[in-house]
Amino acid sequence: MFSHIMIGTNDLDRAKTFYDAALGALGVSPGVFNGNRVFYRTETGVFAVSKPINGEPASIGNGSTIGFAAASPALADAWHAAGLAAGGTACEDPPGVRNGPSGSLYLAYLRDPDGNKLCALHRL
Repeated sequence: MFSHIMIGTNDLDRAKTFYDAALGALGVSPGVFNGNRVFYRTETGVFAVSKPINGEPASIGNGSTIGFAAASPALADAWHAAGLAAGGTACEDPPGVRNGPSGSLYLAYLRDPDGNKLCALHRL
């Protein structure tokens, strides 16, 4: 369904440091600069961080969450720890199992340094 997801940042270097660490914990290669953007390419899609092309400051989407697949709860925990160490902030409940209508999920939530809400998800 998706070809890519791109979010805004006000500081590309800071964003790259954060996403290299957090996504690196999930096995994703470091991002590649391409002008005012950093791209993370995998077999399942592309994630990018960009300075807004309209020249206005980047802002977060209220109610938005970007979820990254984690192959295990341990990798979700590693993603969370790496993100915190690289300037992210914890949000929501601590990493753990959540039960819902779609089954049991292991979830870990962070906000990146620009305030974007992120999640590492492992389906149990």
